[in-house]
Amino acid sequence: VMLLSQTLCLCFALALSYASFNLHLTLTLTGPLDHGHDHHEDQAHHSANPDRCDGIEFDAIAPDEKGNSFFFKGDHLWKGFTGPAQVSSAFFMELDDHHHLGHVDAAFRMHNKEKPEDHDHIFLFLDDKVFSYYNHSLEEGYPKDIQLDFPGVPSHLDAAVECPKGDCNSDSVLFFKGEEVYNYDIATQSVKVRQWAHLPNCTSAFRWLEQYYCFHGHNFTRFHPVSGEVNGAYPKDARHYFMSCPKFGHGGDAKVPKCSEVTLDAITSDKSGKTYAFTGRIYMRLDTHRDGKHAFPIARTWKEVTDGVDAVFSYSDKIYIIKGDQVYIYKSAAPSTLIEGYPKSLTEELGIEGPVNAAFVCEDHHIVHIIQGQTMYDIDLSATPRTVAREAPLPISGIEAGMCGPDGIKVFVGSEYYHYETPRILAFSRIRPEPKTITPDMMGCVE
Repeated sequence: VMLLSQTLCLCFALALSYASFNLHLTLTLTGPLDHGHDHHEDQAHHSANPDRCDGIEFDAIAPDEKGNSFFFKGDHLWKGFTGPAQVSSAFFMELDDHHHLGHVDAAFRMHNKEKPEDHDHIFLFLDDKVFSYYNHSLEEGYPKDIQLDFPGVPSHLDAAVECPKGDCNSDSVLFFKGEEVYNYDIATQSVKVRQWAHLPNCTSAFRWLEQYYCFHGHNFTRFHPVSGEVNGAYPKDARHYFMSCPKFGHGGDAKVPKCSEVTLDAITSDKSGKTYAFTGRIYMRLDTHRDGKHAFPIARTWKEVTDGVDAVFSYSDKIYIIKGDQVYIYKSAAPSTLIEGYPKSLTEELGIEGPVNAAFVCEDHHIVHIIQGQTMYDIDLSATPRTVAREAPLPISGIEAGMCGPDGIKVFVGSEYYHYETPRILAFSRIRPEPKTITPDMMGCVE
């Protein structure tokens, strides 16, 4: 089981190299839900377990409300990016009553915060019927005819994917059938039909980490959800990216780390709320609960940083990465772009010498708090030139990472962290608080 596995420029390989990241987040297969009957007996009328590493074509892909991704094929599915297939009815029991319909044609997770009763539900489409599930329980009144819930959307679909406002012009669903794409506006129930001739006919579609993927055969193509535009070298083989396959560089399972084994080099949250944790050559998004938490090589997003980081902080619309005696400054907006003229030396940029153990900035403040050993240095980022405005001894030694958030300051020492309400209390408190332990909810580790 691999934990922790952005843009998914799709050079993120869910490779065993990720296993070196102490933070692995769960992309795992857990056991099927217990609905009070023997699933081994149910297996009798199901086909043999398919192997997605054989290069199969998925029928549908959708995440659930907890960020688990389901890949459907025939009457089987895979939960997550690793592990064997299981019968679909082990997770969506009522599908067994309709197994004669064959397979799930399309699936998506609803994004509609205006209607909490529908938000984060999974909709599964079989022939001319639609099933609505929440927490793997079928909603009352389902299955229904597709036209009752989604007027103007045809039956016998090929694929579907949610498209929240911001990605699309309004909260929408993209339905695919043949060469036609039906853009369904959730609020108005209006449908616009388009043709994206340059995009392959999608047999399944998937929104993952704010990007959109059309799956066709054992390949996928990333596309823009409004224009259908395709940028980059596509199609790509899904076995290199969305699953762990022995002959595609992703064989084997990574061991789930214990929370007591988790260590951080740096942690920060940018202005848009994206939160990044760094360790070794890997970083992880902590804010992607709707898609699960996942790890990627640092150089995939910040390509000039190839050998880990010492400290990272966010200020204004930029991310500052400190490594050795160098500072790299990137624009926060994707894709991350190194500011011209960087890296620069710590002395030139911040008026200090390295190495740096941790750094953080509190929201709407101009002070970066730099931790070196057991001393914290305050530097005014709005001043020119930048120099140390104040220094203070700290009550804690061995700090490796720190972050300021709405709930105060967290400074990390090994697998523990200390919480302070403000930087001033951190700097001048002589009372050492009780350490708190990193939890599975924070990092996806196991206790």
